[in-house]
Amino acid sequence: MTDPVRDWHRLADTAVLLDGFHALKHALRFGAEVPVAVAVDRGAALALADELAPDVRDTLDALLTEVERDAYAALVPRPHPTAVAALAVRPSREADLAALARTPRSAPVVVLDQPRNLGNAGAVIRLAAGFGVTGVVTTGTLDPWHPTVVRGGAGLHFATTVERLTVAELPEGPLFALDPEGEDIRGLKLPDDAVLAFGSERSGLSAELRERTDHLVALPMRPQVSSYNLATSVAMTLYHWSATGGAPA
Repeated sequence: MTDPVRDWHRLADTAVLLDGFHALKHALRFGAEVPVAVAVDRGAALALADELAPDVRDTLDALLTEVERDAYAALVPRPHPTAVAALAVRPSREADLAALARTPRSAPVVVLDQPRNLGNAGAVIRLAAGFGVTGVVTTGTLDPWHPTVVRGGAGLHFATTVERLTVAELPEGPLFALDPEGEDIRGLKLPDDAVLAFGSERSGLSAELRERTDHLVALPMRPQVSSYNLATSVAMTLYHWSATGGAPA
């Protein structure tokens, strides 16, 4: 029998941390390779699977190893209420770039231009997975596979393509950037091959991305309200895309 704690320490530096039952459930549903998974109470985790994820129950049964609570707590930066954690193999950059470059696209690519907040980035990835977008790309220094982002995305990084690129490396396609001075989105139809760019809440779009933009688009907003939360802006934009022709698969 292998030692899950020893395996964890061997793999942790290069693997993706799946923090909690729901992150593990989603990763498995979308084909993640999970070499090690632990739970403080294996029976309780499998009972959760029976209730919420019977489709991956047998896979979890084969994967999960029960460990002591202290051993579990030493493996993760912040223990999850479900006391479940796993490590997954991160998709290769080559595969991600190929997926982003593939045309024609049936769903947009979302670009977060120099985002700052890890939790917001995770929430956007969760939204993007729900809408079936082609991928989520970040520019700047934020690592979209940071454990806090993966936790915020509930393991749904594996349901789409997630990568960090420069503005010059962004996929082809008409680039629509959200900006208060843009054209009202309610009068537009966003094409399926659109690249939808969102600036940070504090500083907006970078000069480099603004220069590349084909269309500036504005969300409806009451006067004197400064901005929407990043994830809210993405949700509103993707809903508009889906309601005017695009839709999750």
